[in-house]
Amino acid sequence: MLENRQLLDSGFTLIRGAIDPAESASLRALYADDRLFRSRIVMERHSFGRGEYKYFAHPLPPRLQRLREELYAELVPVANEWMRRLGRSVTFPSAHQDFLHECLEGEQNRATVLLLRYGAGDYNRLHQDLYGPVAFPLQATIYLSRPGDEFGGGEVVLAEQKPRSQTRAHVLTPQQGDLLVLPTNTVPIAGNHGYYRAAFRHGVSTVEWGERFTLGIVLHDAR
Repeated sequence: MLENRQLLDSGFTLIRGAIDPAESASLRALYADDRLFRSRIVMERHSFGRGEYKYFAHPLPPRLQRLREELYAELVPVANEWMRRLGRSVTFPSAHQDFLHECLEGEQNRATVLLLRYGAGDYNRLHQDLYGPVAFPLQATIYLSRPGDEFGGGEVVLAEQKPRSQTRAHVLTPQQGDLLVLPTNTVPIAGNHGYYRAAFRHGVSTVEWGERFTLGIVLHDAR
């Protein structure tokens, strides 16, 4: 499913049509069931932007549990290669449950899969999803609404910061059902003298009209 070569070279990749419209609608409908979630965040209260999101509680719904484990299994080879290229003596285990045990040892035991809802005028400031010292270097977002039909604006912005250089912006317009794999923090990018460390942040531009839902899949748990 994933294009690992593009991930290794650029730090992110967009998978078209990862899920179908029916599953997008089903996932979006979960937002109304507060029993599934551990907390609701109103972004404006924390200067994160505007809009809101909810963190799922453990145990995750079975579909999300499987999706998280499958994503981890596909991404762990890339994550370990990134660590090698960055010169870090870190090896991530092949099974997601083993990695979550490492999170637990670091006192990180709260689920980080989340549903986000944006309305007209809402946006998400550039940020990183780091919830403690134990962190997986890749994460994913699945887009659950139809741009141009259910909402306008709301482009995805990835900001790539190369050392001693100005920021490069990548602007994406995913369609419903697309899956974006993106960096959590630092990416090794090939340069003239080996690899350099590029820090990534991500955000969402202002939604001009309508309503926009996304599913965020962070692969480490939170404190």
